[in-house]
Formats: sequence, C-alpha cells, structure tokens
Amino acid sequence: MSQAHQNIAPAAASDKSAARKNTGKKAQAPAVQQAPAVRRDTRQVITLASAGMLAPTHDRMTKLYRFFGMEPVEVDEIAANTQQSLQQQAEALRSSLSDKAMEMHFQRIVGAYVGSAFGAAQFFDSKRAIAKDMASKLNEDRDEDRDGPSGFESRVERAQGFAAEMARQSYALLAAAEGAVAAYAEITGSEWK
Repeated sequence: MSQAHQNIAPAAASDKSAARKNTGKKAQAPAVQQAPAVRRDTRQVITLASAGMLAPTHDRMTKLYRFFGMEPVEVDEIAANTQQSLQQQAEALRSSLSDKAMEMHFQRIVGAYVGSAFGAAQFFDSKRAIAKDMASKLNEDRDEDRDGPSGFESRVERAQGFAAEMARQSYALLAAAEGAVAAYAEITGSEWK
C-alpha cells in the first residue's frame, strides 16, 4: 500500500503554517527542482598531430630565424633530452610500479607534454593572426607611414616580434612533446593515445 498520504500530508501542513506566518506578503511559489541539464563533453581531443598543425613548420622557423635574427631552436637535442629523461625515470620506477601503473603514469606525463605543446601552438597561432591583421592593408587602424616613437618599434613590429618569439617557444615545446611520445612508445611498447 502507498504511503503517499503520510508523506504529502505533513508537507502540506507545514506549508499552511508557513503561509500563516507570511500574512500580508506575496505567496512564494514553491521551488521547482529541475533535473540538471545534460552536459555533453565537447572538449577538443588534443593529439601530437593537432599540436603539429598549429605549430610553425621547420621552413617557417628558418625564415623567422633569418628575419628576426633569433637563435635557432635545437629541436633534435630537445627531443632527445626529453626522451632520455623519461627513459631514465622509467628505469628508476620499474622495480616499484606494475606495467599497468607504469603505462598510466607515463600516459599522464606525455599528455602534459602534448597538452603544453598544443597550448603553446594555439597561443602562437592567435598571436600570429593578430600580427597579420595589424599589418593588413585592410586594417582601418593601420598607420602604414607611422613609425614607433624615436628609436623604438611600431605596434605592428612589436606584435610581429612577439608572434615570432611565441613561434620559437611553440616549436621547442613541440620537439619536447615528440621526444616524450617516442619515450612512451619505448617504455610501454605501445603508441601514446
């Protein structure tokens, strides 16, 4: 038999007593509890390939080195050092972790490297687009004949220089992520996902 009359009656009685206390005031509508909205996870999947698509290419970096007089990024050295570092860490942990725990640990570490490379590549791409827009002839705020203050760069030159520095950082972090992914494959025997 249902106990609805027992559960509903006390609630109704308590509402009546509350109504008596609020005489002269507007009756408040009972709070309707809504079911939480279904939230779909629309996060972008971050992969080494997606980071590589946003990061500058080797050819673009060569042009930037020449144009801005920057020191080249030693990508091979960065990748090799990252790979070696993670392999040394795996050797130190091997006696303490099971194979599955080792895989999970390095999945997270490599994910951090790839996430960092992706974030840097996204940031570079946004700064590159801003610098390109500032230099565009279609930009209404562009003063093509206006130099910066005496002896200083103009706003466009500063934006371009900043984008070039972000390209350099993105390129270096992509190399580190590539080294981490290679280390993961050697440590676990499977490809990083």
